[in-house]
Amino acid sequence: MNVLTDNFSTYWKGFLGTVELTVYASVLALVLGFVMASFRVAPVGSFRAFGTAWVTVLRNTPLTLLFFAVLLGLPRFGLVLPFTVFAVLALGCYTSAFICEALRSGINTVPRGQGEAARSLGMTFSQTLAHVILPQAFRSVIPPVGSTLIALAKNSAIAGAFSVTELLGTYKTLSELGYNIIWTFVWIALGYLVITLAISALFNILEKRWGVAR
Repeated sequence: MNVLTDNFSTYWKGFLGTVELTVYASVLALVLGFVMASFRVAPVGSFRAFGTAWVTVLRNTPLTLLFFAVLLGLPRFGLVLPFTVFAVLALGCYTSAFICEALRSGINTVPRGQGEAARSLGMTFSQTLAHVILPQAFRSVIPPVGSTLIALAKNSAIAGAFSVTELLGTYKTLSELGYNIIWTFVWIALGYLVITLAISALFNILEKRWGVAR
């Protein structure tokens, strides 16, 4: 227990860093995922091609490699930002590809006739998507989106290797101070458990309220 009590401020700082990364990257992933899902079902071929390329490249690129590309590559082109911002960009963009596919799978569950009926009433593609398709699709994609964001929270541990303050990185400091490595990781694991259980609880509430009844 002394590993936690003697170093509570270090754990707390790392815990808040992971929460911050998770929240900001989740917002970015949801926004980009929605945009790319809209592109993938759009009637404009160039939009569909861009959405497909986005998903294909990011889903098949290792997240660590993407971190290297963003945190070490972008500054070479004159874009200098705090490493935390770069980490949010890497996590958010990577996860957006999976959010996109989850949303697209939900869109595909909506009967095609509903979209055709909306267009016959004079609604544009964006209106049909916003008012007819997505509200129904959202109900069926709550569980997979929740699982994706839980994975994002755990993937944030990679940021610690790039000088970003987060929970897993606390083990380096405590190891140098001579604390038992096993108990150090036990408290780190419990910190991640708190974060992932909070996300799971949030999406369980959303599913109970808006999910598709089975």
